[in-house]
Amino acid sequence: MSTELIGLRPARTSDCEPLAAIRDDAWRVAYRGLIDGIELEKLIARRSPGWWQGAIMRGVNILVLEIAGELAGYASYGTCRIPGHRGAGEIYELYLRPSHQGLGFGRMVFCAAGTELEAKKLEGLAVQVLAANEPACRFYKAIGGRLTGKSAMRTGAGKLDLSIYFWPPRTN
Repeated sequence: MSTELIGLRPARTSDCEPLAAIRDDAWRVAYRGLIDGIELEKLIARRSPGWWQGAIMRGVNILVLEIAGELAGYASYGTCRIPGHRGAGEIYELYLRPSHQGLGFGRMVFCAAGTELEAKKLEGLAVQVLAANEPACRFYKAIGGRLTGKSAMRTGAGKLDLSIYFWPPRTN
């Protein structure tokens, strides 16, 4: 039994349902009004607990935030897929339950995932975020991200603009 109230650990297959619920709730709060409602629900439905189980079984790096024994957030991360940032790390997703946002937990998860990426000897860190998601853009700027480019994502309802934030490698 752990005596820690707040902890970070790799995701386990027993986390699949809470991971799906966290993403569902966070997406509905973050993207309602930014993504067409029907398209938003289609995008949310793609990440069922079964999807999460497959990702964990394939070895996708997923770090979960656990508070008082309950999952409150997660980050997935790995080698950067963004052109122009090859050799860097990337945080693919970072989501918290809406009830846990604005309390410093996002920064905690971001920093822990960044440390994991540094240990893999990746040069810097990148994040892509929906450009219209102003709270997320403010968050990444506040923790030192520099806007380095734009990208786009196609959905059934059209194109969504993305902003790319980058953190250079830390020097010791």
